[in-house]
Amino acid sequence: MKLKNGISFALATAVMVMVPSIASADIKKGQKYYLKDCKKCHGNGVKGAAMLDQDEWDDMFANDGEEIIAVHEDSENKKAIKYFHSKRFKKHAPHLRDFLYEYGADSGKVPSCG
Repeated sequence: MKLKNGISFALATAVMVMVPSIASADIKKGQKYYLKDCKKCHGNGVKGAAMLDQDEWDDMFANDGEEIIAVHEDSENKKAIKYFHSKRFKKHAPHLRDFLYEYGADSGKVPSCG
């Protein structure tokens, strides 16, 4: 019985450790999306991520990116406005948020390239 409980505990622990990593966003994907969709207006990843600190990036992406969408709607860049209302942005947003947060102005970190 002890062996069975030990195996169950080990399996449950393994699942708990693996699930958050599967469900979480990917910083490298975020960097890739940033370079593809944001670099033209906001500069390389170092410059773009350093525009705001980590708390400000959290605020920008809260409520499905409500604030970052509003900021870009105030711009005259029609391409950006279209992007922020697309399914693609909804898919990219968690990754972009994690990339920008990871390298925010107060993080003390610099992205490796871009």
